[in-house]
Amino acid sequence: MTDRRTAILEAAARTIARRGVRGLRTEELATEAGVSTALVYYHFKDRAGILRHTLEFITHRAKQHSLAPQGTDDPLDPRELLAMALQLEFQDLPEVRENTTAWGELRASAIFEPDLREVLATASAAWVRHVAGLLTLARPTASTAELAASAERLTALREGLDARRLSGVLRPDHARELLGEAIEVELAHLTAHARP
Repeated sequence: MTDRRTAILEAAARTIARRGVRGLRTEELATEAGVSTALVYYHFKDRAGILRHTLEFITHRAKQHSLAPQGTDDPLDPRELLAMALQLEFQDLPEVRENTTAWGELRASAIFEPDLREVLATASAAWVRHVAGLLTLARPTASTAELAASAERLTALREGLDARRLSGVLRPDHARELLGEAIEVELAHLTAHARP
């Protein structure tokens, strides 16, 4: 990805996080990115393209936040890996906050902007598959359907808790506690429904 294209996507994520999707104006985006409006349209064709590519961009950045730290000497057990992947987005870092806020804005806008739905569905499905894979490590005898359902519940809960945390309705430590309890509930559920 070119530096200018990246600058535009970073500016779009910042603007959406700060002002919402409806507050995204191409002229202001160009100014924020330090490029011309024509260059924004050259790279993204139209507003729908800007939104679609911004969603892909923040999804890619979110993956970086959800990866386990490299270089640890002691391997983490599957439960720790799962908790880490789900809770890393609870970090109170500016880029994580911006990403999560922009993701929520784009997800809400998909109700009114059908062009976003496919990209959103693809990103959500990849996230659910990732969590299902981590659940598989913890509960290898669980059925594929049960693993997918547990992953769907956990990722949806994480998104909801994160939205509440960001809006100040929920303290970060309490959000982590609730998610930790939900992980335990899902692992117990998978154990109870394991294949013989």
